[in-house]
Amino acid sequence: MIVIAVLFVALVLVAHSYLWHRLVRRTTGPGRVRKTLTWVLAVLFVVLVTTFVGTRMGLESWVAWPGFIWLALMFYMVVILAVLEVPRAVAGVLLRRAERRQEPVVAPEPVAVPAGAPAPAEEASATPAPVAVAPMSRRLFLERTTAAMAGVGALGTVGYGMTSALGDPVIEPVKVALPKLDPRLNGLRFAVVSDIHLGPLTGIGHAERIVRMINGLEADVVAIVGDLVDGSVAELGALARPLKSLESRYGAYFVTGNHEYFAPEGPGEWIEELGELGVRSLRNERVEIRHQGAVLDLAGVNDLGGAASGDGPDFEKALGGRDTSRSTVLLAHQPVQVDQAARHGVDLQLSGHTHGGQITPFNLVVGLQQRVVAGLAEVDGVQVYVTRGAGFWGPPVRVGAPPEITMLELRT
Repeated sequence: MIVIAVLFVALVLVAHSYLWHRLVRRTTGPGRVRKTLTWVLAVLFVVLVTTFVGTRMGLESWVAWPGFIWLALMFYMVVILAVLEVPRAVAGVLLRRAERRQEPVVAPEPVAVPAGAPAPAEEASATPAPVAVAPMSRRLFLERTTAAMAGVGALGTVGYGMTSALGDPVIEPVKVALPKLDPRLNGLRFAVVSDIHLGPLTGIGHAERIVRMINGLEADVVAIVGDLVDGSVAELGALARPLKSLESRYGAYFVTGNHEYFAPEGPGEWIEELGELGVRSLRNERVEIRHQGAVLDLAGVNDLGGAASGDGPDFEKALGGRDTSRSTVLLAHQPVQVDQAARHGVDLQLSGHTHGGQITPFNLVVGLQQRVVAGLAEVDGVQVYVTRGAGFWGPPVRVGAPPEITMLELRT
């Protein structure tokens, strides 16, 4: 944790230094304006570091809101400025060439004054000369234009992203054909939701909205695939109470995500709390879903984040000894867990964790670590559906990856 904190502070410091160079030093001269803007960036740096530390100490949401919003703005300003580096450099070269081609200004020839005529200085003294205002240099205009583009672009992107993150999740209808599926299970429907992330920036309305939308799907099974919370039961228990109203024919099921292991007391208290709310946790175990005389195995494994505390995934315990002629659906928080699922003959894995990248272009980075970023794919013979999640982590911003609740239907 200390290493992560130091790395985060170092990266944020580098980002602020870059912003100061591009937005302050290159657009202003020495003086009051430059000092003021420098102090503004310094204060924002402190706010962001305080947010990073404070949210891990259970501080209130008023600490988190400004810090996380600035984190998103900072990120997109850095990205936009970095993208503009090449065209800005090209424009700078062209300006320097244009300046070198300009002809030097030649002083005017002195004009002879006829005898008796007033001296030019006397004429000039009669009419005050206008005060000359130095025009903005082309280079300064270029720097300020680049800074304005970065600022406007970041504000527009983050504003759109907040509207997406704080609005209703998208209902994604998905049909998945399983070759071994008993025909009597054709049409069995799963409401899949992940990464709700109840925390300092979410109110009870966040959970209420998700429950309302899931209930409207009239699903046979509700699957909550990890990262439900970002805190303890004492802090967030009230925000989770709407889950008691979840409706489905065969019940609601939960598996741990990595964030459950970040809770001060670990996932145990949340497992107990969810049980009281009517949500069953599958902890390296499976249940039988009986539908129209047929049986489907629904299994769940713990997240990889529990391995350090001896509470990691156990695929053999969850999947061993079953009737392999029956179709098996596995709940596993991280898509990368499909490697183990394939060795145990799973037909379909339901995962979350990635948020679909949450903030473009992080989707490109997530793809380096996870086998699937979002949507339906096949990996080593196992079909994997990765939901983008219904909440957000960190900045209340989603760009290119709107929040999602999945209506997944099994087909023969």
